[in-house]
Amino acid sequence: MESGTGIVATLIVLLAGIVPPFGAIAALVWAQWSGTPLEALGLARPGSWVWTIAAGIAIGVALKFFTKALLLPLLGAPSTNAAYAQLVGNPAALLQLVLVSVFVGGIGEEIFWRGFLFERLGKLVGEGLGPQIAIIVVTTVAFALAHFWDQGVPGIEQALVTGATFGTMFAVTGVLWPSIIAHAVYDLTAVALIYAGLEQTVAHLIFR
Repeated sequence: MESGTGIVATLIVLLAGIVPPFGAIAALVWAQWSGTPLEALGLARPGSWVWTIAAGIAIGVALKFFTKALLLPLLGAPSTNAAYAQLVGNPAALLQLVLVSVFVGGIGEEIFWRGFLFERLGKLVGEGLGPQIAIIVVTTVAFALAHFWDQGVPGIEQALVTGATFGTMFAVTGVLWPSIIAHAVYDLTAVALIYAGLEQTVAHLIFR
């Protein structure tokens, strides 16, 4: 059972998670303070870096085109993301969002939403298929809701799919790197499409 101090520390990390990079930083500080090995957060060396990177890139790109060309049009979402309209043809914004995609999205969000929360919830509900499914569902819903403030309902719709995908990847592999890479590539693909003004084109690939 968690000590009172451990519960307070966990709550602090959860509060820090409101702002993605700070959630990940707080999670790493908590791991160091509590003596929790980084492997417990999924930060173990993968069996093959080559396959991990290749799979992460493939999944990230495929997932972005699936959500943009199929999922969001089916749900009636706008063909462009108004929250990032300033990125179109804007090199200064491009560099900023590339860094955000890698360090905030790929690394920061995965360490917090998957690594930390899976470890903490796993201690609470235990192991096995049922608890793992419950953890994936809970973290996916929370992850999706966290995207409402800057991207609205379409952000929630996308994040439900990506959160479930990344959560399942982590649950199956026990290693965070595949989902970190897939998440970063997903965001980078989105940034590239917006910057190049190709959002509408991709959004109408299937549904005209």
